Formats: sequence, structure tokens, C-alpha cells
Amino acid sequence: MVQQHDPHGHPGTAAEPTATRRTADDTESSRASRGWWDRNADEYQEEHGGFLGDDRFVWGPEGLDEAEAGLLGPAGSLKGLDVLEVGAGAAQCARWLAARGARPVALDLSYQQLRHARRIDARARGEASPASPAEAAPSDVPPAAVAPVALVQADATALPFRDGSFDLACSAYGAVPFVAEPVRVMREVYRVLRPGGRWVFSVTHPIRWAFPDEPGPEGLSVASSYFDRTPYVEQDEQGRAVYVEHHRTLGDRVRDVVAAGFRLIDLIEPEWPDWNHQEWGGWSPLRGGLIPGTAVFVCERDRAAR
Repeated sequence: MVQQHDPHGHPGTAAEPTATRRTADDTESSRASRGWWDRNADEYQEEHGGFLGDDRFVWGPEGLDEAEAGLLGPAGSLKGLDVLEVGAGAAQCARWLAARGARPVALDLSYQQLRHARRIDARARGEASPASPAEAAPSDVPPAAVAPVALVQADATALPFRDGSFDLACSAYGAVPFVAEPVRVMREVYRVLRPGGRWVFSVTHPIRWAFPDEPGPEGLSVASSYFDRTPYVEQDEQGRAVYVEHHRTLGDRVRDVVAAGFRLIDLIEPEWPDWNHQEWGGWSPLRGGLIPGTAVFVCERDRAAR
């Protein structure tokens, strides 16, 4: 599921956090991400749930749909495959995969995001929702016909699975931008994939780091160095990070992929489509028509065991 930060405040905090650029290690980044998504999951799903759907697989705010893109392979080839979704949020992508006969596991660091995943599953089965019982509605689909998605709460840098557990792995803006050392995620995904397995992930296009995160004309002028890899941090009055995002150049991303043992077979930079009129944080039709907003990396594990 697309998980992207909207800098609109933090419910439950005493004061607005302060934005800065400073170092943040793996531990601080993980703690901040877990807390931010737990606090903001309700607002996020309410604001973006309509675009994401309950069982749609979109790679980014542009609306690139896996049903059309086929980056994981032809839809007909997914049946019977074990698939890991990293940074799954409410498991929309995993649900799309399940509908095509795959056996997905949706993994996320945030407990509250996974509660939304369970809420959607419960609603589909006509059961009381664990996240918000009042939202559960009757379903025309027999409960036995709608199996809940397997959910796992864990850190993407330490996947709780045996070696060679999955045929495919995917992530739509999940985990990778929020960890201090993304190569650790790449190596963990490599480990749990079977030989020949495909790993497809999307992130904010690295060029966006140089521009203000604004959807209007003010977001079209370079404001900082593309090569400055100092993390973006929002911190509270005590200096504790409440949100952290890490930048990598395009070359850095490629090197992380290769260092983990993957072969990069494609790099997609989705163009903004004419039908999409929404603004999503710093993403907009104006900016999307001029500069890329998302990068999708299509990688494969070698077919021979290392």
C-alpha cells in the first residue's frame, strides 16, 4: 500500500513538531516510524482510502495500477505463489494479490495500520470491525468466500521468516524510505525469496529531494542539494524524532539493490495521467506533468542459490 507522509501535524501531540535535517540511526528511525503511523493511521486511511480502495494495487500517487503495469508478472501467473508485501499498511495490495489466487503475507511495522487491514477484512466478511465496529456493514459475499489476509507486525530490516519462504516480494512506498540503512531491507528480502524471485518496490523519486514538498508552483524550484543525504526529521519539544525520512540518490538505490545480490531489470518513472486530478501532499498534476514523483525498481534474485 502506498504510504507517504503528509506534513499536516500529529494528532495527540502537545505542539507541532519542528522540521529539521539531522542524522537519525536505525533505532531512532524505526521508533519514529512506528509511532507516526500508529498515531496517523486513522487520518491517513480516511483521507486516502478512497483512492487506494480496499483491494487495489497502486504503486504511487500517480495511480500506476499493477493490474495494467504487470510489474510482478502477468496476473494469471500469480496464482499459487507465496508473496510478501513489505510496509503493507492496510494490506490493499495484498488483498489484490489474494483475489488473483496468490498467497500473500502483509507485513507492517505499525499495529494501527494492521488494525485497519483487519477492519477491511472484517467488513468484507460482514463481521464486527476490530478497529471501528460501527463501520462494519453487511456484505453480500458469503463469509466463507472472503479469507482474511495474513498479517505480520515486524520491522522490514529483520523479517521473521525462514530463508526462501516467498516467490515474490513487493512494497508500494513501504519501509524503504523510512530506514537508515535500506540495504538491510534489500538483503532481508533477498534472503526470504526463493531463487528467481522478483522484488518490486516503489519510493519517492530521488529528484524530489531537491524541491520543496509543495504541490503548487513553489514546488518547482530547486531549494536544496540533490546530493545532501542528511535525513529529514520532525522532532518534538524534547528533540525526539517523531517522523524520519531518509534520502538516497538514484545511484544509491541501484547500489543497494546490487549489494544485496539482486539484478535490476527495470526502473519505472510513472508519468502523471490525465485522469488523475488529485493532490497528495507534494504530488500534484502540475508537478507530475513536469518532474517524476515516483521510482519503481523491478529486481530479481539470481536463480542459483548463493
